[in-house]
Amino acid sequence: MKIKLNYIYGFLWVGLAIFLMAFADKRNSKRLVEEVHVYFTNNENLYITSDDVNNLLIQNQVTPGRVAKDSLDLSKVEAILDHHDMIENAEVYMGIDGKMGALITQRQPIARVLGASSYYIDRNGKEMPLSSNYSARVPLVTGLGKDHIEEAFPLLDYISRDTFLKKNITAVHRNPDGTFQIRLREFDFVVSLGRVSGMDRKFSNFKAFYQKAMKDQKLDAYSHVNLRFGNQVVSTKK
Repeated sequence: MKIKLNYIYGFLWVGLAIFLMAFADKRNSKRLVEEVHVYFTNNENLYITSDDVNNLLIQNQVTPGRVAKDSLDLSKVEAILDHHDMIENAEVYMGIDGKMGALITQRQPIARVLGASSYYIDRNGKEMPLSSNYSARVPLVTGLGKDHIEEAFPLLDYISRDTFLKKNITAVHRNPDGTFQIRLREFDFVVSLGRVSGMDRKFSNFKAFYQKAMKDQKLDAYSHVNLRFGNQVVSTKK
């Protein structure tokens, strides 16, 4: 009889625990979102700030103190944030304490196009509007129509991924015939690349030329450097 009572008490305790857990879970789901914590990957918030993110959420009725946790669709909130012009990716999560977190990855511009309208090209080859918060230090691109972005992107991406080129190239120009020229930060000569092809070879040749001319202190003597002819670097003095 004593053993049976122990089983009964055991079942009662288990039932009580399940009831309390279910009650707590239901009560927790009815809690309001108390606050939103915004984080940025690599601590980068140049083009969009925490206040911008919070204001965007408020505009879309995701307001701390007013929205219940169980009525909040996190995937919908992520979609709202992802749609912003300055956000590349957003990951949203909810803590059991009623605090919502948003991890934001900004879009990264690699070039700024100057023309009838100015805009950035981001690291994914997409058009990106300018930001009122920050101006990126990236090469200025001229002669480029929006229908030429796909054509120019491999060159701009190559420059952005190379430490030497990213540091030294300040301007890229597309000629009407589809060839490209670049200009450097510290020297006023023009570098002709030709079309966007064979960039490993062209830039390898240019770096060798640059280092040799720098060592000889002759970089200021040139007005034009042509990289279009195979393994040759054809330079023109002033």
